[in-house]
Amino acid sequence: GKQWSVLKITILQPGKGGAFVQAEIRDIKSGNKSNERFRTQESVEKLMVDQREATFLFRDDDTLTLMDTKNYEQFELPVEMVGASATYLQDGMELSVNLVEGNPVSASLPPHVTMEITEAEPVVKGQTASSSYKPGILENGERVMVPHHIEAGSRIVVSTEDGSYVERAKN
Repeated sequence: GKQWSVLKITILQPGKGGAFVQAEIRDIKSGNKSNERFRTQESVEKLMVDQREATFLFRDDDTLTLMDTKNYEQFELPVEMVGASATYLQDGMELSVNLVEGNPVSASLPPHVTMEITEAEPVVKGQTASSSYKPGILENGERVMVPHHIEAGSRIVVSTEDGSYVERAKN
């Protein structure tokens, strides 16, 4: 059979008939994405996945160049294997890479990354220290909602999963 990497799963239960699983999948060899439906009684074989740590070296358009931290070999990955979190990549960052039969199938960033705020709206006088947030711009150009005490030049910790503010960075 074919080898697929599952990107997203939705379990659907229509009013009539049995439940089924809608899966967004990517062919490991070709990289093509598709949607597949499975009945709940169907089964699929799980592939043996090896996990390796790699260091991010640089990005060239749609390709990431990484270096295996064990044997120092360089290899390339399509940016889409990292997904939307690719915007938070930093030189020298450690990524966790999943491999099937020696071929990379996905990669993930650390859960949090420290970045600098390049722009933040000034605090409006009279606004109390409530739990309200204001927009800020990160060094990578992404928008993030930050507490009022965060100013331009501040370093903050950001979630690589959803781009949200976590905390002010500890020096």
